[in-house]
Amino acid sequence: MTIELGPASARSAECLRGRIAAAIEKAGGTAFAIPADLVDPATVPVLFDTLDHEFTKRNGSNTLDIVVNNAGNAGWIGFKDATPASWDTLMTVYLRGPFFIVQATMDRLADGGRIINISSAAATKPVTAAPIYSMAKAAINTLTQALASELGPRGIAAKAVAPGVTRTDANAGFRKNPALVKAVEANIALGRFGEPSEIAAVVAFLASDDRHWVTGQTIEESGGYKL
Repeated sequence: MTIELGPASARSAECLRGRIAAAIEKAGGTAFAIPADLVDPATVPVLFDTLDHEFTKRNGSNTLDIVVNNAGNAGWIGFKDATPASWDTLMTVYLRGPFFIVQATMDRLADGGRIINISSAAATKPVTAAPIYSMAKAAINTLTQALASELGPRGIAAKAVAPGVTRTDANAGFRKNPALVKAVEANIALGRFGEPSEIAAVVAFLASDDRHWVTGQTIEESGGYKL
């Protein structure tokens, strides 16, 4: 199952959902996608009503085993450019959305399940060009610790993964400027951008039964960002 969260155009959202579902099917799994725009506060209840229906139809139950919070949008808004509206949009997608997604999953998550929140290395090493984003991701780390305490009695582990600068479609334009790329890579101990597959591998590692004892932790996967 895939849930695509965050504001996006209809065309890009449809393309993303299709790619993710196709990749899961190709790997031998089954998948269905539900679009959701977390800027709209009415989205989460509708999302989970749809999810309950689809899961029950396929599995006879709406129980979840693993929840990964990975909502996002354009986060590069600086101090001088920030407005109340841009603040609200960023905080809504990066913090309010994940909080209420988790709230909705609490009664659906199986005992012994896992919640994995996608944080950022910017949470502990803030980016001055993206202060609101950095603040929201710092709050995600705190949310993860709070969830670990709240859900620990049910055997549910909560953890976060904090990527560094990762090669994605979102920074494709930025990466066309060799000087900027060189400047960024100079702040990374391993001297290169990360790959999405490297972040996914850490998420899968933490989601596995072998790592269930890990909870309340934020694991940085940044290549040594700003060491």
